[in-house]
Amino acid sequence: MDLATIDLAELDAVRVYALPMRNKFRGVTVRRGVLLSGPAGWGEFCPFEDYDDAQSVPWLRAALEACTEEWPEPVRDRIPVNCTVPAVPAEKAAAIVAASGCGTAKVKIAEPGQSPGDDVERVAAVRDALGPGGAIRVDANAAWDVDTAVTRIRELDKAAEGLEYAEQPCPTIDELAAVRRRVDVRIAADESIRRAEDPLRVAVAGAADVAIIKATPLGGVRRALRVAEACGLPCVVSSAVETSVGLAAQLALAGSLPELPFACGLGTVALLDGDVVADSLLPVDGQLPVLRRPPEPDPALVAAATPTADVQRYWLDRLRRVHDLLAHP
Repeated sequence: MDLATIDLAELDAVRVYALPMRNKFRGVTVRRGVLLSGPAGWGEFCPFEDYDDAQSVPWLRAALEACTEEWPEPVRDRIPVNCTVPAVPAEKAAAIVAASGCGTAKVKIAEPGQSPGDDVERVAAVRDALGPGGAIRVDANAAWDVDTAVTRIRELDKAAEGLEYAEQPCPTIDELAAVRRRVDVRIAADESIRRAEDPLRVAVAGAADVAIIKATPLGGVRRALRVAEACGLPCVVSSAVETSVGLAAQLALAGSLPELPFACGLGTVALLDGDVVADSLLPVDGQLPVLRRPPEPDPALVAAATPTADVQRYWLDRLRRVHDLLAHP
């Protein structure tokens, strides 16, 4: 199906939601988006608000794919996941890990207003909570220059007693490549793939050891699978902090990859203070199931998550603008 030809007016339902975050995450305190219902089920359109309309087009493609098409056949039925530790104090970080049941933790670092010492304490606390057999990865969200990244990664590798990888320490591909040459820790690329005009440049430039791929900003499960195959790097599927509706697409992607050498960053519904489905996709024993279709939203939960009229109008206007770009590029 040509997704660009889908008429929004022909969808079965369009519902705007707003859910508070348990802790600030990437500067976000409330996660907002739009649920779309079509002939194959539900999809979710939720580009972060710093994405412009053109950057949001793949997010709409992913949502329309979910509600109008079948996903590829999975090759596994369960996905190992990491817990996600926001930039919280060390004691709270340890509690999040201990409660998660996961053997891998992704720790947010380089939060504006916090010190390098805060990051070291958080990572050390996570190591204590995980024990010696757990894996720790850190995510700086492109906050550093090359020299700072090299220094901080070495410090955090020591605090972690060995990092699995450091995700997106710097903004540009050239910077990632420079850091990779100077540290012994694997470098993972996230923003350099999902926000790039050419997602494959990371591999060509030798800028990363691991590719973080997300179905939502790459335009859907099938498009993300093509990126994963073409980049030739080990892949970690990560969420875009969706509700369980959108997260199901990420699980479909992880379930369809030929190889999955690392735990995936899909335990993120726990970051939301609520959900739009009754049976949330929360990890059990560090794993999540692969679903063939997105879960059905619960009408009462959707109603409870419905924001003010102004917020609804903003998101519906945004949806129409992005759809116009998809239909008339």
